[in-house]
Amino acid sequence: MLLMIYILYNIFVIIISWLIIPISWFNKKINFFVNGRKKTFEKLSSIKKTDKVIWFHCASLGEFEQGRPILENIKKQISKKSKENYKIVLTFFSPSGYEVRKNYEFADVICYLPLDTNKNARRFLDLTHPEMAIFIKYEFWPTILKELDNRKIKTILVSGIFREKQAFFNNGLLSSFMKNSLKTFDHFFVQDKNSKNLLNSIYLDNVTVSGDTRFDRVYEITKQDNSLNFITDFVQNKHILVAGSTWKKDEEILINYINNHATANEKFIIAPHNITAINWLKNSFNKEVTLFSDKIKNNNAQVFIIDTVGILTKIYSYAHVAYVGGGFGTGIHNILEPATFGLPIIIGPKYQKFNEANALIKNQGCFVVENQTDFNAIVKKLNTNSDYRNQASKTSKEYIVNNLGATKSIINYIKSTLPNINFY
Repeated sequence: MLLMIYILYNIFVIIISWLIIPISWFNKKINFFVNGRKKTFEKLSSIKKTDKVIWFHCASLGEFEQGRPILENIKKQISKKSKENYKIVLTFFSPSGYEVRKNYEFADVICYLPLDTNKNARRFLDLTHPEMAIFIKYEFWPTILKELDNRKIKTILVSGIFREKQAFFNNGLLSSFMKNSLKTFDHFFVQDKNSKNLLNSIYLDNVTVSGDTRFDRVYEITKQDNSLNFITDFVQNKHILVAGSTWKKDEEILINYINNHATANEKFIIAPHNITAINWLKNSFNKEVTLFSDKIKNNNAQVFIIDTVGILTKIYSYAHVAYVGGGFGTGIHNILEPATFGLPIIIGPKYQKFNEANALIKNQGCFVVENQTDFNAIVKKLNTNSDYRNQASKTSKEYIVNNLGATKSIINYIKSTLPNINFY
């Protein structure tokens, strides 16, 4: 029966691959998705038969950030003896990951993962012949996992997280099919005990609770130079709220507060998720506004809009309070980056799927707002009650420090499992 499901699944994937072609003519993201995959096997042809390859796969940008500490540690620790014939292959499923990181310096080949068919899986693994496959957080592609298992290629999951509602933990044919995919993994490194217990419940015992590698990643950020001269010039010893990855609903709340309640001692730096809709945001304020793209920036402005990407993490280092967007939409963005700088964090109501948010909310390092009134109240309290703000700041920082170490645990496993690769 499982064989029949594999056959039907492959047919389904092939049909989908045909159907999305006409959609790609009208959708930019799907166009990247389709056309980017046309170059995958060409990129992989640069790998030699004598190369020793470790393959990392992530769905998109967020998963990449979780795998990044492991990838960079491996790259740095490989011995001189192995460097000549050692390569890292990094694949993405989504354009939002690949297009941002397609020139990432620590990987030797970066490409899209081909669609999950038998033909593609065999060709991909013929070209890459990896010593190990490392999947990040999720992305369980049954055909390629089956092929990895057939070839006895070591396969691990890192920063994994599982929930009861996932198909693996239900009854029926689909559940059996997906459970079979999980059985191909040599080891699971999961974020929490609940994930371990769920895997144990379906008789998978090759599980380590290592935590989330993102903690190691964001902690390293605090050790680098995070200064930005134009932000230094703007802040002028004012109380700074940095709003990162904001969507329209987030921005409406910020606009109302800034226009009607902000004091002269407050300044605001806003880094929207979508930087193509800046004019609407800029024109909504009755206070002075300056943009990153302005040739001459107005340092006396009360609002600084960051209409570029890639510098938000550094900007958090200037904040007294952070607001992280997405909580009025599909879910919050990364709150670990502001937490690593010891910031009190404000978010919208859709956070339940994020362990870090639940933990910080419980310990009052993160605060949930349902509406304008909630937002106004918590901002005022954090601005005027320094003891309250300092305690929240301490909570955020301690949360990061207390959850370090996932990367080391995983790296030690990789070293012990790959005797053909010489590490320092």
